[in-house]
Amino acid sequence: MNFIKKLFADEDETGAILDLQQNFTDFDLPNELNRAIDDLAFTRCTPVQTATLPYSIDGRDIIAQAQTGTGKTAAFLISIITYHLENPELNERVAGTPFALIIAPTRELVLQITEDAVKLSRHTSMSIVSVVGGIDYEKQKQQLGKAVDIVVATPGRLLDFCRSGIVDLSQVESLVIDEADRMLNMGFIPDVRSIIRKTPRKERRQTQLFSATISSDIRRLAENWTLDPVTISIEPEQIAVDSVNQLVYLTTESEKFNVLFNLIHIQKIIRAIIFVNRRDQTRILEEKLYRHGFRTGLLTGEVPQKKRIRTLDQFKNGEIELLVATDVAGRGIHVDDISHVINYNLPEDPEDYVHRIGRTGRAGAMGTSISLVCESDAFMLPAIENLLGEKLLCEQPEGPYLARIPAPIRKKRTNDTVVKRYRSRRR
Repeated sequence: MNFIKKLFADEDETGAILDLQQNFTDFDLPNELNRAIDDLAFTRCTPVQTATLPYSIDGRDIIAQAQTGTGKTAAFLISIITYHLENPELNERVAGTPFALIIAPTRELVLQITEDAVKLSRHTSMSIVSVVGGIDYEKQKQQLGKAVDIVVATPGRLLDFCRSGIVDLSQVESLVIDEADRMLNMGFIPDVRSIIRKTPRKERRQTQLFSATISSDIRRLAENWTLDPVTISIEPEQIAVDSVNQLVYLTTESEKFNVLFNLIHIQKIIRAIIFVNRRDQTRILEEKLYRHGFRTGLLTGEVPQKKRIRTLDQFKNGEIELLVATDVAGRGIHVDDISHVINYNLPEDPEDYVHRIGRTGRAGAMGTSISLVCESDAFMLPAIENLLGEKLLCEQPEGPYLARIPAPIRKKRTNDTVVKRYRSRRR
């Protein structure tokens, strides 16, 4: 604990860490991990990393309130990889028996965490396996049939493997529950409870729980699953206000597409996520943008998983410039250099607004969020402003933004059968 006190001499009388930022070199991390951090050009820690790493590296349980985009994934991965490297006996593992388990609510988030874990462990011999539905069961089974160090999983598929005896969680020493509030909202908590019961008692494992909000329900769960935890809060306002320029354009429903089309051209937007609330509206909007000449992609829960992965890869490498998505992309999607997030509809849940705009303004860069608000969206504004703690700048789009748009330059797609297949394969 002396190491912690040395790093954080500036604590208030309650023990809460003040807003300081450390360099990763301050933490005396293993050489293999430092090399990976250098490869990724990480230098200074984000606030959530500054707050959690001294305690998590020291083996303490963590309850952290933090949004996506704050660097929380790297925070818990660094502590897990450090523990592994400092305990070489962990290298001798039985097939399907991980020492670390990370549970997350969505396939996209699991795959992103896995990708980050592979990058941070690139100079080690660690084995990392993602376990999600919608992807080849047999392939995952084969991967779990070998020695594995870290399993990153959605609850349902992981339980399937546990019940069939393919995965044994009795040796888990490090447990991470990511986006606990999202799992609560999606009805996954009974599955999570079943999974945790298969791990060692909390006295024999380290548990880190991350949640965008800490409701009374989440707090009760966290207290049941952790032992003498350190509680950390990174407020959402810091993300929304500091790194994202937020604008609201007041428009009518009939003018929305015109404003969107002109906005993309006037601001020369080439990498943006456009959020729509409903799947059917998402399909319609993506088709209209495609017919008007944009390179577009569709990301919703009804798109098959392999197609979703391919679409994200195309968005990352620039083949797709406009990703039209429901909130399935609101959390856990990490794509560099997204300049704009456009809310074609305001979300019904204010927390989703923060998650959406958190797709831009990441890793020290500035981003722009533009919300197109019509009469049916306007009633959602007060709750969002209340969460942010400030009024949003609202403007009436004028002149070029209201100009008539040209006729479509492409014919309507003929792959209706693909759309029907998407509809039949819901998450």
